[in-house]
Amino acid sequence: MGMRALFAGLALWVAGTALIRLGGQRLLRPGHPFAIVLLYLVSFLLMALLIPRLCRHLGLRREFWPKAAALMILPTLILDAFACVFFGAVYPNLDPAAAGAFGGWMLICCGGGVAGGWRRT
Repeated sequence: MGMRALFAGLALWVAGTALIRLGGQRLLRPGHPFAIVLLYLVSFLLMALLIPRLCRHLGLRREFWPKAAALMILPTLILDAFACVFFGAVYPNLDPAAAGAFGGWMLICCGGGVAGGWRRT
């Protein structure tokens, strides 16, 4: 169970990182606080919906979902800490002023993932 969940989280991180490299400048716009808050809310909800779906897809029993959610968000928590430090090199397409919003976005996504792992279905 653990390795499947961890690899699913790593796959999510790789896909998310690629998408941010391709079009993140459209989402993370410093100076647009309403857009950032809206992005945070939508992302929280999407992750809260995605994690239970992934748990079901992986064939995990319901009692393992909270642990699986923790393992799925672990790559984001670890790797995006470094992405924040080296923000300009990792995301050259983004305004360097968006680093704080990016860090907050990743935390919101992880919070949504944890909430989804605890959600009753």
